[in-house]
Amino acid sequence: MADIKISGRKISVTDEMRNRVEDKIGGALKVFDIHPMSADVVLRVDKNPSNPERKTCEVTVYVRDRIVRVTSSSDDIDAAIDEAASKVSRQIRKYKTKVLDRRTRAPRPVVEMSVSDLADLIEEVPADEQLVREKYVKLTPMTEEEALVQTDLLGHGFYVFENATTGLINVIYRRRNGGYGIIKPQIESEDGIA
Repeated sequence: MADIKISGRKISVTDEMRNRVEDKIGGALKVFDIHPMSADVVLRVDKNPSNPERKTCEVTVYVRDRIVRVTSSSDDIDAAIDEAASKVSRQIRKYKTKVLDRRTRAPRPVVEMSVSDLADLIEEVPADEQLVREKYVKLTPMTEEEALVQTDLLGHGFYVFENATTGLINVIYRRRNGGYGIIKPQIESEDGIA
C-alpha cells in the first residue's frame, strides 16, 4: 500500500477527513499496486468569499521516477476529495498505459528454452522440501501484453496464461537481470517438430 501524508492549510484535518482521504485516495492508489509509490495530500480552504469553490484537495503522487499531481476544488471538502481520487486514478491509469506502450514498442528479450534446458534447471529436492502447496488457476485467454500488465499488477515473478493468439499455455517471468522472458510450448506434429 502507498504511504500517504495528509496535511491541512487554513484548515484542521479531522479524523473524518483523514479517514476519507485514506479510503478514497488510498483505494485509488491500491488498485495499481506500483512500487515504490507515495502520496502527499494537502487539504486547504481559500478565504476568498467571492470564490464558491473554496475547498481544495491537492494530491501529489510519486510513482517510481515520475510525479502525478492533481487538484480538485469544490464547495464541500468531501466532494473535492472524491473528485481528486477519481482524477488520480485516471492519471495513474494513463501512466501505466504509457509504460505498457513503451514496453510493447521496445523489443523485449525473449528466452526460448528446450527440454534439456528445463531439465538442467530441475534439482533434486530433499524429502523435507517436497511440494507443500498446490494452487489452481483459472486460465483466461489474453495477449502477451495483457499478461505483462497482469504480472506487474499482481507483483509476481511469473504469470501463467492462455495465449489468445495460439490457444496454448504460456508463462511470462521476470528475469533477474531485468526485462521479461516468455516460455512457450514446442508443438510436435506428425512430420516432426513444428
